[in-house]
Amino acid sequence: MKLIHTADWHLGQTFHGQERHFEHRAFLTWLLDTLVARQADTLLVAGDIFDVVNPSLRAQELLYDFIVSAHERLPTLDIVLIAGNHDSGNRIELPAPLMKRLNTHAMGRVHWHDDGTLDAERLLVPLTDADGETCAWCLALPFLRPAEVTGGGLARDDSAEGDNRNDYVAGITRVHGQLVEAARDRRRPGQALVAMSHAHLHGAAVSEASERPIVIGGEESISAAIFPSEIAYVALGHLHRAQRVGEERIRYSGSPLPMDFSEVDYPHQVVEVTLDGERLAATEAIPIPRQVAMHRLGPAGLPEVLTELEALAHDPALPREQWPWLEVRVELSAPVPDLRTRVEAALEGKALRLLRLERRLPQVDSEGAQARGDLEALGPRRLFERTWQERWGEPPTEGVLADFDRLLQDVLDGDVPARTAREERA
Repeated sequence: MKLIHTADWHLGQTFHGQERHFEHRAFLTWLLDTLVARQADTLLVAGDIFDVVNPSLRAQELLYDFIVSAHERLPTLDIVLIAGNHDSGNRIELPAPLMKRLNTHAMGRVHWHDDGTLDAERLLVPLTDADGETCAWCLALPFLRPAEVTGGGLARDDSAEGDNRNDYVAGITRVHGQLVEAARDRRRPGQALVAMSHAHLHGAAVSEASERPIVIGGEESISAAIFPSEIAYVALGHLHRAQRVGEERIRYSGSPLPMDFSEVDYPHQVVEVTLDGERLAATEAIPIPRQVAMHRLGPAGLPEVLTELEALAHDPALPREQWPWLEVRVELSAPVPDLRTRVEAALEGKALRLLRLERRLPQVDSEGAQARGDLEALGPRRLFERTWQERWGEPPTEGVLADFDRLLQDVLDGDVPARTAREERA
């Protein structure tokens, strides 16, 4: 059977204040045509479907129109979606009962039994071929927030390696382990296992600027060893660079669009996965055509940048929504007050959209800059722990950290109501 693996759509993203509806719509149109041309049996979307937890109606319309159109053109196609760290799990699951009628399975949150064990059955999705036969099982694990796997209802194995090192990573490892065990019990001979997860694996290449740290600035990365060899393919989301992690079967598909100018040279793609019984037969990267070009000039001195701008090719016949995005990085030895005016003059009459003008001044050592960098690397949980320690002279208790994790999750899910003006004044 054939699967198409994609992730990190970030529908509704604004790019330096500019909406990207045209690009996302063009990608989904191309994806649908590709699914039909390749006669795919399954589409896997490994998280970060939307760019924010409260996406616009226009962004949601893109997703649901795509699902309906896919079902119309490929009635036997299975679609499996999981929530990523940018998504609200509750929002992803809200229309799940309706989407099931369109062979679409939406997994936004994990659930637990009363004894603290994972409700794994709801995360196992049968993948069928054109004849309706179950050929594989998808272990569809949405992004796990700290409150879901630390200090809460998850049954712990205190002897498990890594618990003392990092409770969050240890919790993720236990959840994956329980899900794999449930899949082993459910599968039948000849059926493959396919895992889908939104996570940061050790050794994977991270984007320069566009990827939000999932939890605590890098310490959340997990080992690929949590995916045993009996899993034929692992479809990953979160990292925007398409790449395999150690093995052919463990892959990030990457984002379909550059999320930042630092990703301009990435090979944006989806991955076609062919299964033969229980094993992986082949993978093929399918390049995604770029509907809007992206140019990144510099860093260089102002004379060199102006020369590059003058020579930059453009197509005046393009509709404005397809004008290329442009970032200009200028190295300065002294302030140039009219820098923007000079850059815009060089772009006069060109079908280009200047989104970012970066001034690069000589580097100066600064303890303040180092401190800000340290704070940015900490992430919210470690910053809270440090602040609590400084204020009270002792580390926060497990109960306090569990409360913080729950509050942070509510904020990330957009479930915290805005305070009234009177409360703000109080």
